[in-house]
Amino acid sequence: MTLREHEFSEVTTATGPMRVHVVRPAAEGTFPGLVLFSEIFQVTAPIRRTAAFYASHGYVVAVPEIYHESENPGSVLAYDTAGADRGNALKFGKSPKAIDSDARATLDFLLAHPACNGRLGVIGICIGGHLSFRAAATNADARAGVCFYATDLQGGTKAQTGDDTLNRAGDIQAEMLFFWGRQDPHVPLEGRRKIQAALEAAGVNFTWHEFNAQHAFLRDEGLRYDPALAWHCQGLVLEMLTRRLK
Repeated sequence: MTLREHEFSEVTTATGPMRVHVVRPAAEGTFPGLVLFSEIFQVTAPIRRTAAFYASHGYVVAVPEIYHESENPGSVLAYDTAGADRGNALKFGKSPKAIDSDARATLDFLLAHPACNGRLGVIGICIGGHLSFRAAATNADARAGVCFYATDLQGGTKAQTGDDTLNRAGDIQAEMLFFWGRQDPHVPLEGRRKIQAALEAAGVNFTWHEFNAQHAFLRDEGLRYDPALAWHCQGLVLEMLTRRLK
């Protein structure tokens, strides 16, 4: 499908206004809605291209600026050490309550959008994978959830202080899809097994994929990008979204 030009709206959250970027089909009609949670760098060019990819398959895609409390609207962090340090610092300082407010506000935005038919899914990459997991756990109207190498779910970091996301696995009603890289230092084997065990114990409907890949293998910039693997994973995502949302 061809797409409308990139749009954005301001959404009210418990911690202030949040810009939400929207990519959707140009065709008339209504479509399922997807919340795409970004990496720690916010709505970068690779994230915009990912949103366009999903939208071209018939979805209204909303991408919230996850650090709206601290960064000006439209701010993007660079894919470098300074950008990573800034993104991680902001991640550590964001409360679960604020995360939940952002997710609910974005889902409600989609529900009110004239091009959305009310069927909702959540997708996230890196910290966005964590946010997608939490959004699925705290919002029963999310029918599908996708997590690409979700960071910090396993605990043991400053980012986990006060965060009960993994403990909320039993609240997930969506079908979930997980992708991991075995060479990802952010989610080592022990961490992956802890997450998987929590999902199994909670009886979540999920599918789990591990590959010989590094962190950020989906991002179409940088040396860690694996185009063949990304293409394969996106096919699995589209198959699940079609079953659950279409």
